[in-house]
Amino acid sequence: MVAISKPPVELFFLKQITNNNHHPPTIPIIDLSKTESKHLLVKACQDFGFFKVVNHGVPLKFINKLESEAMKFFSSPLSFKQKAGPPDPFGYGNKQLGQNGDFGWVEYLLLNLKAEPDRNNPTISVCEDNPQEFQHAVNDYVTAVKKMTCEILELLADELKLESRDTLSKMLLDEQSDSVFRVNYYPPCPEIQEHETKGKKLIGFGEHTDPQIISVLRSNNTPGLEILLKDGSWMRVPPDSNSFFINVGDSLQVMTNGRFKSVKHRVVANSLKSRLSMIYFGGPPLNEKIAPLPSLMENDEASLYKEFTWFEYKKTAFNSRLSDNRLGFFENNHVVSS
Repeated sequence: MVAISKPPVELFFLKQITNNNHHPPTIPIIDLSKTESKHLLVKACQDFGFFKVVNHGVPLKFINKLESEAMKFFSSPLSFKQKAGPPDPFGYGNKQLGQNGDFGWVEYLLLNLKAEPDRNNPTISVCEDNPQEFQHAVNDYVTAVKKMTCEILELLADELKLESRDTLSKMLLDEQSDSVFRVNYYPPCPEIQEHETKGKKLIGFGEHTDPQIISVLRSNNTPGLEILLKDGSWMRVPPDSNSFFINVGDSLQVMTNGRFKSVKHRVVANSLKSRLSMIYFGGPPLNEKIAPLPSLMENDEASLYKEFTWFEYKKTAFNSRLSDNRLGFFENNHVVSS
């Protein structure tokens, strides 16, 4: 086995940027049990590309069970966890994010949701003493979260007056849906405590947008998530372990011709507390064509994006850095002749 040198902690420090936003906006909170949620969902997707949902219907026992199983795994010796890696792309990863030079103070498991529900996910099979326990926890959690996600997409379709209520949700419900599930663990880093007092921040997961249609995040009560506002400042997102945070993905931005915004976000690690987050990435089938929806296009509205398949965009994302503007490759650049 080739020994991989441990990158110095200084590699993970963010450049210090003065945040001039003394009055940050309030993150939209959507109560899915209320009739007005449809309108509020669309407004949140347009204004922020990010919001919190409450009364979501996902049983707390599923959330707690999966968190417990995940913490059990990440608390295991490194040699044990490495049996589930290296990621290709699924599996266990540690600090290295992708193949293009991105690093973060994070360990993670990336799981393939196309695995047969009655069979063990290969990643889980090698990383757990009792893989069925972990598999059942993942299945229960993802099934409930997927149901909630499809409900959100159908409420959006209703409010947008799309041709069919399942225009968006059917891509997640398709047997070939390329959805994935990720568990991120940000261990505490006591050696940066002194740097924190000087305003320095440790990168847990660098700034990026999510390429899929929609992302659904739940974390424990350790802070760390930040979103990029329109004025270029970063806003801290207060944690809430009983709620879910939703990101508009790049694909949904394209399908709405830029009406919905795929927001850049990042995670800052903590010197004293560990952070665990679980993210469901709702993706379309690989051959799905992604383009602005005709029913949303007004009379003479120009398409901001070229049509592409999810496979093409996924390949572009895989070959780029986290912070790259991946959609830039697919924008329609109109050259005005003089």
